[in-house]
Amino acid sequence: SHLVKLPTCELQRLREIADLVTSVRLSRIRKQKLALALKNEGYIPKLLQLFQVCESAQNTEGLHLLFDIVRGILYLDKAILFEVMFSDECILGVVGCLEYDPCLAQPGWHREFLTKIAKLQEVIPVRDPELRQKIRQTSRAQYVQAILTPNPSDFEEGFLSALNSFISSGKEEILHGLQKDEEFLPEVFAKLTDEATAGEQRCELMKFFKEFCAFCFTLPEKRDEFLQTLAKLRFLPILKMLVGMDDLQVRSAATDILSYLVEFSPATLHKFVMQEALQSENDTQLITEVIEQIIYSPNPEFGGDNQLMEILCALINPEKMMDTLSNLEVFEFLDIFYDRYIHVLTAPLLAETSGEWHEIVHYLFIFVQLKALIFLVDNYQTAEILASVLELLSFCVEQHKYHMKIYLTKKDLLRRTLVLMKSRHKFLALCALRFLRRIIGLKDELYNRYITLGNLFEPVVNAVLDNRDRCGLVKSALLELFEFIQKEDIQFLIAHIVENFSDALESVKYIHTFQRLKTKYEQEKDQQNEKLN
Repeated sequence: SHLVKLPTCELQRLREIADLVTSVRLSRIRKQKLALALKNEGYIPKLLQLFQVCESAQNTEGLHLLFDIVRGILYLDKAILFEVMFSDECILGVVGCLEYDPCLAQPGWHREFLTKIAKLQEVIPVRDPELRQKIRQTSRAQYVQAILTPNPSDFEEGFLSALNSFISSGKEEILHGLQKDEEFLPEVFAKLTDEATAGEQRCELMKFFKEFCAFCFTLPEKRDEFLQTLAKLRFLPILKMLVGMDDLQVRSAATDILSYLVEFSPATLHKFVMQEALQSENDTQLITEVIEQIIYSPNPEFGGDNQLMEILCALINPEKMMDTLSNLEVFEFLDIFYDRYIHVLTAPLLAETSGEWHEIVHYLFIFVQLKALIFLVDNYQTAEILASVLELLSFCVEQHKYHMKIYLTKKDLLRRTLVLMKSRHKFLALCALRFLRRIIGLKDELYNRYITLGNLFEPVVNAVLDNRDRCGLVKSALLELFEFIQKEDIQFLIAHIVENFSDALESVKYIHTFQRLKTKYEQEKDQQNEKLN
């Protein structure tokens, strides 16, 4: 009954209005009363009329005050005001006020962006006018939320909770409306795959569909039904095509959807990957597409995509596959993976480290098929890509013990990898060393014999000598490797190191690890002699 008394909505009273809006922030009751007063007196449209006057007159002080006022009204976080502020009549005025942040050297471009988005959203095949209006309103609310909270972690928990609820409620209405429309998803997929769809429209449609998927997957009661619908529409082949598109935004959104599937329904992906592997022998398969995107990036500053690497690891992880496939099926899939896909992953590594011309030509050919001779263009990008490949191969060493052992020894993969110990990029040298460490960590007799017969400790010992006068991660990683061999008492490797490299390691006597290795070797030899005697 006692609402806040509002000043007359005039230019000369803007300062008073701004002070009033700011003064109620700490009182929940006063915020509620102010919100009711603003709604009942139709105050927001009046403020937006003043905004037009100030902008026409280039009244900078007035525009800055209106920014404070409109932001303060949004900070009241009252749903009764959101319906007004996000309406067709007011939204451009609201975001127009938010363009004139006093902290910015130049005004923002919020109105232009929202207008452009509204035009692009026309591509979304929604026939119900009320539902289309709800999509527009929710999209605007999300945009304003992004302006107000550019870094959500910087704000206290529960900040703008009513705005968050307003957006969630809008999404639920949209989801309910779209699920009743049986033609919606088929039309979306048709437009996404239609070459006639303009690039910007496809991006906007993909962005909308990604949000739609994200919201469906977070609702357990809707998730299974949604997945069944996608399966009926043969969505995964379409998603595979979208992951391989040249448009970075479309590819990124498709990758996000793949991540949702990995998180909420890995069984769906495993079944699809297995069916693809059994039914087709061509190279346009999901795993091939994911690998290609990891080792081919349009951004010269980055190599493999971490998100795609996680997806690939989930797709080829036997432990996760066991949830939906039998032991025999998993083994059969790994047979196919090492027969058909692994060469795509190792192509850049084998091409970069091969010493034989015919091998270079062979792997170059494979790499050209993957769209780029990156290692001839940018060494740093090559190093990033090779580091990603080694990370994935390290995963394979641990998870695919039988298959990887055969492939690694057949291709002499460790020798090729240790060539990278001499790379000028220290992170790549560390990746190569970490690959060796994973192999030795298995304490597998076959691997140990392969290492000793190939004299593969030579580049490692050379790295120790090269780094003896330095302090850094490479030196620490090298010492940790030898410490592990000594503590785990891997006699086969200890004997090989001492017998072949003790003279070379004399120059690093001050590192006690090597002295302990020699002592272990001599103790073992004495014990063997005693047994013989």
